[in-house]
Amino acid sequence: MANFPERLIKGYKEFTSSALINEREKYKELAEKGQKPTVLIIACCDSRAAPETIFSAGPGELFVVRNVANLVPPYAPDGNHHSTSAAIEFAVKGLGVKDIVVMGHGRCGGIQAALSTDGAKLDDGDFIGKWMSMLAPVAEQVAATDQVMTPAERQNALERVSIRRSVQNLREFPYIKQMEKDGAVNLHGAWFDISTAELWVMNGETGDFSRAEN
Repeated sequence: MANFPERLIKGYKEFTSSALINEREKYKELAEKGQKPTVLIIACCDSRAAPETIFSAGPGELFVVRNVANLVPPYAPDGNHHSTSAAIEFAVKGLGVKDIVVMGHGRCGGIQAALSTDGAKLDDGDFIGKWMSMLAPVAEQVAATDQVMTPAERQNALERVSIRRSVQNLREFPYIKQMEKDGAVNLHGAWFDISTAELWVMNGETGDFSRAEN
């Protein structure tokens, strides 16, 4: 255990001496009865935008899927591995979640790379480059606004456009499309501003974002 990160050991000790005291029975219940979260959140891997922290969620409350730039890939049941799609399928069909939230955030590194034209763009041959290529068409459109928008404005725009695109991709999953039509599941978009800790929620009809009420 000598090489295990000391920060994690310290954090675990703090957990067992504080939070666990209040949640011990909850953990026992979850172990015996299983998890029954009602919300699936598809979020970014970024360490600054943890859904459980942002939404003050306890154990068993949220089913969280995190990937680079919080993307939902198109529905493609082929022979390849699709971890995000598999997690979505498990959450919806296995756990019966009622709400699916695609949550992006400000200053996303993946989005920045997708917009880059100065050599910082991720190589198309690596995993991240291939993953972010899903955004290539809209990234090119947003990047073309360089005469009227600042780099920060373009990034902010693509972060939100990508959320809308991921929600659209969710509707390509046949079972989700049918369940949404039947009112059995609801799709949402959200964007978290790291610098101000503001949460912006997407209007399902217009696609516009507005600040969530405190």
